Amino acid sequence: MRQIFLDTETTGFDYKAGHRVIEFGAVEMIDRKLTGRHLHFYFKPDIEIESGAFQVHGLSNEFLADKPLFSDKIDEIMAYLQGAELIIHNAAFDVPFLNWELKLLSPNKWGMLEQHCNIIDSLLMAREKHPGQKNSLDALCSRYGVNNKHRKLHGALLDSEILADVYLLMTGGQLDLFSLMNTEAAIETRTSETAHQQGKINIANDNSHQYDLIDLLAIEPNSKGHDDYLALLDKKSKGNTLWRKLTLD
Repeated sequence: MRQIFLDTETTGFDYKAGHRVIEFGAVEMIDRKLTGRHLHFYFKPDIEIESGAFQVHGLSNEFLADKPLFSDKIDEIMAYLQGAELIIHNAAFDVPFLNWELKLLSPNKWGMLEQHCNIIDSLLMAREKHPGQKNSLDALCSRYGVNNKHRKLHGALLDSEILADVYLLMTGGQLDLFSLMNTEAAIETRTSETAHQQGKINIANDNSHQYDLIDLLAIEPNSKGHDDYLALLDKKSKGNTLWRKLTLD
């Protein structure tokens, strides 16, 4: 599956008031692996940037004065997005802005963004997964242990890269795994649902708590994807994961 994580920055918060996209950033993932193929542009707007928006992203009209127009790059953008699944955090904001930019084209040969891509709103996913909690990108970074210390201001490309990391963890189920192991009943439920359980190992969280972990056999062709995901978790935890891999003789 080809997925693209996308973000924009704008001159203001309401496209109906004529505000424009001034930064576009996107990163590509295929089969849950980042490819390194990204797209990033700044655009010169025809409207003053509102002070509230400037406080968010720090982009000024002076900085953007020599940048291309959105219309100059639209063919490259749409060719990049064509046929992909777009993951956007708060798509209800970004998609109308992008469609507004498309509408302003003369002629508009592309129509609407939804005609070319399937769009997933990761904010709605997060709200469903974590109801009643904060689900901003910063909040999700904190919840999933994604490092965003370098994020002083919003930036379309940076936020897209961070969103990709958050999405991998949010859809991987790792936090659910450990929350399920907090009670004996949950462990028993997991055990009964596991057809290939081979045994249990114990790890000490502190001097007073222990958790039972289930050993599962990784069967081809899922083994490589499994190893890649464990490597990602190990990286995110800075080497603090504990794994025991079993192989069939």
